[in-house]
Amino acid sequence: MERTVFNAAQLQILDLMAYVESEDTLNEIKDMLSSYFAQKAEKEIDKLWDSGQINNSVIEEWKCEHMRTPYKAK
Repeated sequence: MERTVFNAAQLQILDLMAYVESEDTLNEIKDMLSSYFAQKAEKEIDKLWDSGQINNSVIEEWKCEHMRTPYKAK
């Protein structure tokens, strides 16, 4: 069995989670984390837009893109 090694940030989060005593608190934490990562993604997308790496035509191309995992026939 493979052993999981946690980094310092993961250990700190685990320690903090010991104080979560309700489903409501857990849901609030999940919402905060979701908002945090959504904001980071939005900032990076804005950088790509501002640099010209993405624009409306690129987004239109993405609509037609099919990025599926190829499966081998058995």
